[in-house]
Amino acid sequence: MSVVLAYKNFAANRNISHIGLGVAAMNTTKVLRSAGIRSDVWPILSAADLRARLQSLPAEHVIISAPWIPAAELQSLAGEFTDTHFAVNCHSNVGFLQADRNGVKLLRETIEVEMGTHNVHVAGNTRRFCEWVRSAFGLPCAYLPNLYYLDARPNPHRPFAGGTLRIGAFGATRPLKNLMSAAGAAVEIARNFRASLELWLSAGRAEGGGEGILAAVKEMLNGLPNVTLIMNGWQSWPKFRQTVGHMHLLLQPSYTESFNMVTADGVAEGIPSVVSKAIDWAPDDWKAEVDDVLDIARIGRRLLCDPRAAQEGWEALESYVASGLLAYQRYFARR
Repeated sequence: MSVVLAYKNFAANRNISHIGLGVAAMNTTKVLRSAGIRSDVWPILSAADLRARLQSLPAEHVIISAPWIPAAELQSLAGEFTDTHFAVNCHSNVGFLQADRNGVKLLRETIEVEMGTHNVHVAGNTRRFCEWVRSAFGLPCAYLPNLYYLDARPNPHRPFAGGTLRIGAFGATRPLKNLMSAAGAAVEIARNFRASLELWLSAGRAEGGGEGILAAVKEMLNGLPNVTLIMNGWQSWPKFRQTVGHMHLLLQPSYTESFNMVTADGVAEGIPSVVSKAIDWAPDDWKAEVDDVLDIARIGRRLLCDPRAAQEGWEALESYVASGLLAYQRYFARR
């Protein structure tokens, strides 16, 4: 069996890396390969690019990261490669789709294509999304989650012992990431520890009102003693992992998520995260009320002092990946 994970290569056109989809595909492929499933990652530019690659190297399964290929072109691919199963894997939960009108349109069209073909399938990388599709549209939706390749052992987490407190709230600056609450919690945590604060944010990906969010965060921090805002430019994934490992704590209190790569990177580097309930695979005691800044701060203070926080995060992610691998194996077995 051969599996291809195909994602749109934004970097080729705009000189940036849409790093989340590529890193997610790479990690998923490494987990599948470790389980004996031959798989590859294809960064592609268009449906024509995918067609050319399949003509030279056929595959039994193509999993397309996010709905971006027009339905007519997807149906054409399905008709030409009748022995290939195409899954369009939605990478967001329902709430986040409000930021992607075209993605919603393509999702609806792909549902119609699935009804008229035997080898096109709608999929989602969170069970909540899949259950919504089944209930709302009365159609199947395959569960194909992000998988994260973990090394042999977790890095040890060292409780905060004084000095400058480094807190990261990484990711694209979007309203649904709840960055303002994360920044407010970081200020409270540092004040309670009587520590200087470095708040690290990602630079270069302000989207859907993100510039206004960033301006508001800067106003909140402006003039506060011993508080430094560090804008971290977008990096290759290995370098970003090093940056994550430089933190004491991560804050990811998103209003909606389907996986959250930053939290998984933190787990791999031994850095705990305060998250929302939307990141359902994380340990329950990492989860804060999404609209309660003091709750985010309270859990952050506790995690900074907990020597077992990293190990608990590792065990939670390891369990999630094992369950996710079974979902892929069931999907392949049915087809």
